[in-house]
Amino acid sequence: MSALRTARILSRLSPPSSSKIVFKLPETKFNFWRNESRKLTLTHHHSTHLFKTAESPPVMAQSVSSSVDPTYCEIIVVRHGETAWNVDGKIQGHLDVELNEVGREQAVTVANRLSKEFGISVVYSSDLKRALETAKTIANACGGLEVIEDPDLRERHLGDLQGLVFREAAESNPKAYKAFSSQKTDQDIPGGGESLDRLFDRCTSALERIGRKHKGERIVVVTHGGLIRSLYQWACPNNRRQGKIMNTSLNTFRLSDRDEWTMKTWGDVSHLNLTGFLQSGFGGDGNSG
Repeated sequence: MSALRTARILSRLSPPSSSKIVFKLPETKFNFWRNESRKLTLTHHHSTHLFKTAESPPVMAQSVSSSVDPTYCEIIVVRHGETAWNVDGKIQGHLDVELNEVGREQAVTVANRLSKEFGISVVYSSDLKRALETAKTIANACGGLEVIEDPDLRERHLGDLQGLVFREAAESNPKAYKAFSSQKTDQDIPGGGESLDRLFDRCTSALERIGRKHKGERIVVVTHGGLIRSLYQWACPNNRRQGKIMNTSLNTFRLSDRDEWTMKTWGDVSHLNLTGFLQSGFGGDGNSG
């Protein structure tokens, strides 16, 4: 076993000193509505305040309640477990990469956590392997729930950047990297890549459709960092940083009868405390996809 591999294993067994986290997030309400210029628009109604220790992911120390109001759907959004490409910094996008050993361990850990939650009725998942394997592990732990595959829950398509090592992408394909780095939310990426606007429309439409179907239920959606990042960026004012979107982090939303969304928890990785916070998991489409 290499020294690097040994160091990685030891780091997981011992939680870092920064694992003590203070994070306060009041419930955040926002609405979707349709207009001519955008299929769905998300607007924020209340300010969000984040307090966290340096270099730590945001964690909301608030457990999911034991029941769901019949006028709501409660959606626990989970990022998939780690892949070898996450570790290597390779851009995945729609490329179908499997979980690695650590990712499977994470999937089991988050599945055990969710098996203790009350009344999860169904699991939805991106049809990409890294999400689907995570979803099936969760479904099995929760009593053999149905897993419904939905391609609208896929990661952002990153065009010609897919398969490249992120730190080399600017040199390998400067045109695609420039489009990816653009501050314009309507900027597509060469090679069939999605703009942030198209990603937003796709993912919010998917969650709205799923949420309306399951009013009065608690469900799990397993997806990808870029999609989760899109939800957060539009939910929070002033483009505040949301920190890393860690592998198997939990992020809980509610959808009401009035299409009003409420964010209950964000970035909860407390289930990974005993094995150490994963430091190699990238933060969604910010640098790994």
